[in-house]
Amino acid sequence: MKSENIPNHVVIIPDGNRRWAKEKGLAASLGHEKAFDRENFLSIFDEAKSIGIKYMSIWAFSTENWNRDSIEVSTLFKLFLKWLKSSEKDMHERKIKFVHIGRKDRLPKELIRELEILEEETKKYTAFTLIVCLDYGGRDEIIRAVNKMIDSGVKKVDEKIFSEYLDTKDIPDPDLIIRTSGEKRLSGMMPFQSVYAELYFTDCYFPDFDALELKKAVEEYGKRQRRFGGS
Repeated sequence: MKSENIPNHVVIIPDGNRRWAKEKGLAASLGHEKAFDRENFLSIFDEAKSIGIKYMSIWAFSTENWNRDSIEVSTLFKLFLKWLKSSEKDMHERKIKFVHIGRKDRLPKELIRELEILEEETKKYTAFTLIVCLDYGGRDEIIRAVNKMIDSGVKKVDEKIFSEYLDTKDIPDPDLIIRTSGEKRLSGMMPFQSVYAELYFTDCYFPDFDALELKKAVEEYGKRQRRFGGS
């Protein structure tokens, strides 16, 4: 593929864990467990790097996910903490910079500590950045940005200034947003940043989403002509 046809920043909205498990007659927790498969994630990251993608965002837990059953929420956090700890060595071996966006004030303390450790230890890497959106919601991000501007005494706002107060202030806007499981909506993923992102929806449940599925999405992206409001 030509370099201009390769997305710089790809966002993945993982969906379908519970439906994947239900169709197989399994408990919902097993769908989440399959979604956190370390080897599959590594193959996705390796494929992204080989394609030429520089940034990849994955929405792990939304601000609305707190409305789920408390046992399911607790299970998700345990699975994510386990994944973080098991992936620390992988991040260094592959020189992946890890970034967390979203709120840190409501997450379990041990999880917050692991997020901060991984961010600090991998901040020197520049070739590929993994952004994990945990306790993230687009509206929540915007409201927090507005409050930070008020606290900072900002009097006049333009797009550039506003962007500096978002969680993604040092991250380029997404070029391609992928949502799995057949749902065709963004559900508040980076509403300010995604205005010109190309959207790709696949019926594949996230536990079955792999490097090949990523490649399919990028190939479809490469066929599109991005106009950014031009003719």
